Amino acid sequence: MPNQLQEGILVGCGNPLLDISAIVPMDFLRKYSMNEDDAILAEDRHMPIYGELIESFSAEFLAGGSVQNSLRIAQWILKQPKVAVFFGCVGKDRYAEILEDKARSAGLDVHYQVREDVPTGTCAVLITGTHRSLCANLAAANHFTIDHLADPVNKAVIENAQYYYISGFFLTVNPPSIMQVAQTAHTNNRPFLMNLSAPFISQYYMAPLLAVLPYVDIIFGNEAEAQAFAEAQSWPSGDLREIGKRLVAFDKLNSSRPRIAILTQGCDPVLLFQQDSVQEFPVTRLLAHEIVDTNGAGDAFVGGFLSQFVQGKSLDVCIRCGNYAAGHIIKNPGCTYAGEPQFIE
Repeated sequence: MPNQLQEGILVGCGNPLLDISAIVPMDFLRKYSMNEDDAILAEDRHMPIYGELIESFSAEFLAGGSVQNSLRIAQWILKQPKVAVFFGCVGKDRYAEILEDKARSAGLDVHYQVREDVPTGTCAVLITGTHRSLCANLAAANHFTIDHLADPVNKAVIENAQYYYISGFFLTVNPPSIMQVAQTAHTNNRPFLMNLSAPFISQYYMAPLLAVLPYVDIIFGNEAEAQAFAEAQSWPSGDLREIGKRLVAFDKLNSSRPRIAILTQGCDPVLLFQQDSVQEFPVTRLLAHEIVDTNGAGDAFVGGFLSQFVQGKSLDVCIRCGNYAAGHIIKNPGCTYAGEPQFIE
């Protein structure tokens, strides 16, 4: 059992989405002009996808959204409720009730902003074999406003936190909120962690990403996300090690805490970049029959990492726990877990 931690020590901001998850044939992906392992925002042509999944594919509802997933996993491993607090915007509807119930039952303390004029966001999770493709309709999640953080209760939560985690996905919603949280972390000399989240973030939201990057102490990403960032910066994009080195060397406000980059590569080793060093952390390869789907593996990696990081554990322990959590999630549908965590330092 971990030592008791201060409640609310970890704050996350992101897009709370109800995942609508189903196994679909490849021609369903083609129908909506999607590829395996896509992560995209819904356009008008994608809107029928959610109803079709529910009506035709016996879809399952799961509490989703990248940051909310990561914090749920961290809570599962920590076994202590309300260590993590989540901010995001939902509608005033049944989906929001399902989301909140699932989040709170996972031990998460949620401070949703509620909008009555827009529905709760949803994410279609299309599973084809061991691949998963995501199509998010942000809906209410897209309407988060900075005044929610100014509420005295919420302001106190943010001021009292010791660690902050935000997804790149949130850059599409409310960059001023991200900058405010980043500034709070910087002023109080507390770690601010961020995720590149998806290739489209670097392709279309580079300006807000570059604005917040100087505040980022630890940046996470997978190889596709890192390559998209490199291409958008006109860096050589073929060598992940070179990209990681450039990421940690990028402008940083707090020079007393050099940036760390952590890049995952599926079943290949996780790469940890610190100043001039690169370390590899092997991933335990799963047998084909053990893999249910890869949905949420990246979120779970961060959740496992955070569960150790907020306890002050070394980076190698944090990464090993991240790998453990990702490996566990892959054996379960969506970003779900089963039983008690079995991570051993």
